[in-house]
Amino acid sequence: MTTLLAGDIGGTKTLLATYRLETGELVQLRCERFVSAAWDDFPALVRQFLAGGAAGSEAPSHGCLAIAGPVQDGLVRLTNLPWELDELELTAECGLRRLELVNDFAVLIYGLPHLGEQQQAVVREGVAQPGPLAILGAGTGLGVAIGVPGAQGLIALASEAAHAEFAPRLEREWRLKQWLQHDLSLERVSIERIVSGTGLGHVFRWFLHEAGSGAPHGLAEAAGAWALAELHGEAERPDLPALVAAAAASDDPTAAAALDLWLGAYGCVAGDLALQSLCRGGLWLGGGTAAKLLPQLRSQAFLGPLAAKGRLTPVLQQIPLRALIDPEAGLFSAACRARMLLD
Repeated sequence: MTTLLAGDIGGTKTLLATYRLETGELVQLRCERFVSAAWDDFPALVRQFLAGGAAGSEAPSHGCLAIAGPVQDGLVRLTNLPWELDELELTAECGLRRLELVNDFAVLIYGLPHLGEQQQAVVREGVAQPGPLAILGAGTGLGVAIGVPGAQGLIALASEAAHAEFAPRLEREWRLKQWLQHDLSLERVSIERIVSGTGLGHVFRWFLHEAGSGAPHGLAEAAGAWALAELHGEAERPDLPALVAAAAASDDPTAAAALDLWLGAYGCVAGDLALQSLCRGGLWLGGGTAAKLLPQLRSQAFLGPLAAKGRLTPVLQQIPLRALIDPEAGLFSAACRARMLLD
């Protein structure tokens, strides 16, 4: 039996876990959650976790830590924490034989081929073929990653595709883009500004602007009767996307229209990623919206624009489409990568 270390490190919380490899399967031994900001020294945090194992338990030999930030040559500086992590230094300080730092969205690539039924849900059936995999996930932002088959297994390619220019398909999407650029004082509007959880809030605010009236009845109830001025004044209000989705589920017409536009833009971007990567092995949808909006992602509001790519529509219709619904998928995927390092 072999013990592995896995971690999912973000600005708010750090999850660390040990896994045992039994007959080729990963079995989680223990997991602990830490408040990231409470630690100035990240290696000390890892050492404390490792010291908390049962007496006589085997220390991990290999590990992978998923980090909320760009990793370059084994080095990463976290955006919201005073941590500068060095892969080689961490390996020695934590007593491991090998450790790898991977971007926290790109790491999901390593877990996709090993997901159990309870970790994913079918959005649309397809025919998986040998080739790349891809994942994009609308959460607070929009993550994008591609997995390319290599001699030792998948190679995860991190991507900043979410910051490409948003390309309107429809006249109303053009009006939305122009309004959002002015409203947020932007030089340009990226895909992520619209295709993300935060983006759903922006789309709804634009609908209110277009209507020129106060919050519709359904949302007013859900949001505690906000005034329109308050909605416009809090463009980054974190609970607004969830309120919009709840109001749409309650048949509020403005919220439903906003969600429909958002789903169309998301579907179009998903189809573009499928063309760019030719992910014949499958396309996954992640992020916080994957589980929360699963019925909507299975609707034609999303699937129609995804497949509407002219002559290449038949290619997209063959690609399996799944939603990643496991909230600890990052930790599991880091463990999958740690297992690959054994070779």
